[in-house]
Amino acid sequence: MKKITISFIVESKKLFLSKVPLITMLAFLLVPFIGSFFMYILKNPDLARKLGFISAKAQIMGTADWPSYLSLLSQAVSIGGLIVFGFVTSWIFGREHSDRTIKDLLALPISRHIIVLSKFLVAFLWSIFLSIFIFIIGIFAGHIVNIPGWSFDVLLNGFSVYIICTILTILLSTPVAFFASYGRGYLSPFSFMIFTIVIAQIVAAIGYGHLFPWSIPAIISGITGDLNIQLEFISVLIVLLTSLFGLIGTLFWWRFADHK
Repeated sequence: MKKITISFIVESKKLFLSKVPLITMLAFLLVPFIGSFFMYILKNPDLARKLGFISAKAQIMGTADWPSYLSLLSQAVSIGGLIVFGFVTSWIFGREHSDRTIKDLLALPISRHIIVLSKFLVAFLWSIFLSIFIFIIGIFAGHIVNIPGWSFDVLLNGFSVYIICTILTILLSTPVAFFASYGRGYLSPFSFMIFTIVIAQIVAAIGYGHLFPWSIPAIISGITGDLNIQLEFISVLIVLLTSLFGLIGTLFWWRFADHK
């Protein structure tokens, strides 16, 4: 327990001494502000007509109310989170090779499994914190533009869907860690993220998104227009198995790969 605590503290310092937290926070901050702006556009049709190109985009979100707005936040974390959470994970695992510190890290009297698990823990906790922070900012932004339809039940339901989408999206970051380790840098995980996002759109469009792990969070968020989609057991199982394979694959690579 002591070793994993020390390893966790070290990995946390690496993260917070870098620019990654600031970059990811600024990137995610665009979500509530853009979302609340679209809600404002929908509330003001005269302004929407003057800004015709924005009106077309805004109509995608339906009506200007809290359920639609909270669904938008869930959609953003489901799609944007694949990039933001994946970026965090790829940096945490890929930097050791890019900075050529992998040989020093592996020479420490700490199990490689402990190092890997501490890296995953740092990535998970920062992603959770970032998601909750963005949700809180989104609530304030929604009140600033005075979105109608506010109630505690709506907030609770929206937050429940948001947290589910967040956790499922974070779990899908473990394969990114494997590709960052296997590719010994950033290029492989970035290519993998782009590939999965593109394929996710195609699979969802042909009706099998509930069976493809990287499409599942977005479908649950209501991106198809249905805000009352039930969470299917098979979908959750697929995401959990994908995450487990990524975790085990990363652990095995760090344990058995040739690191010379």
